[in-house]
Order: sequence, then structure tokens, then C-alpha cells
Amino acid sequence: MVAEAKGGSLAQRIDHLFKAVQPHGREYSYDEVARGCEALTVGTFSKTYVWQLRTGQRDNPTKRHLEALAAFFGVPAAYFFSDEVVDSVNSQLALAAALRDSDVREIALRALRMDDATRRSLARIVNEISEMQRGTAGPDARPNG
Repeated sequence: MVAEAKGGSLAQRIDHLFKAVQPHGREYSYDEVARGCEALTVGTFSKTYVWQLRTGQRDNPTKRHLEALAAFFGVPAAYFFSDEVVDSVNSQLALAAALRDSDVREIALRALRMDDATRRSLARIVNEISEMQRGTAGPDARPNG
């Protein structure tokens, strides 16, 4: 059985992949995942089984099934077992999702054309604004007017 860890249960990890990996701007359907996984393995992979794994109705898939899910979503199979891999992959997925936003992409592309000192200044400005929005800015922070 796949151990539940700080990265969540198997069902939570699969659910996160559905939510985070959306190359068509929407979640994959259970049928799309099942057909994709079936094409990657020898044997059957039903949409019901995918749903059962995602919802926690089933929590003991075979190695073959986990490898197919990992390949389909483009993550290493260790994603289902290792908290460190979960953290790393989730950071990459969050970045990919952020870069789908045209404003974020434009900022990133403009930052690439800046020299190192200017890029560090921009990062400090973005961090300060982010802290102000969260209400965690230092004692000199001005309240929102």
C-alpha cells in the first residue's frame, strides 16, 4: 500500500495531478486518463478504476498502474511514494500553472532581459508587495488606503 505522508494520501496525490496537469485548460476526464494509461501499459485500465484511485475507494494499485499514471501525468513514479519528490514536482507544476497566466509569463519574460541586479530588485519589490497583500509586512508597512 502507498503510505500516506506529508504530501498526502495516494488519492490526494492523484487528485492534485488532475488539478495541476491541465494542458487543455481543463482537467482530464477519467476516460482520457484511463485510455492514456491503457495505451502506456499492457492490460486494461478503466475510468472507474481511475475514479476509485482518485477518490480513495481503492488505494493499493499495482506497480504497473502507478507507472502508467506517472507516465500519463508526466511525473516520476516516485511521486506516489516520496515526500521530497512530491515537493519538487508540485513546485514545478505550480510554476507551469503560473506561466499559463499571460501576465505572469510577460513579467517572467521581461525579467529575463534584465541584468542580475535589476532582477534582484524586482524580486524584492514583488516579495514586499506579496507580504503587504498577506498583511505580514514589517512595522513600517503602510495600511491599505
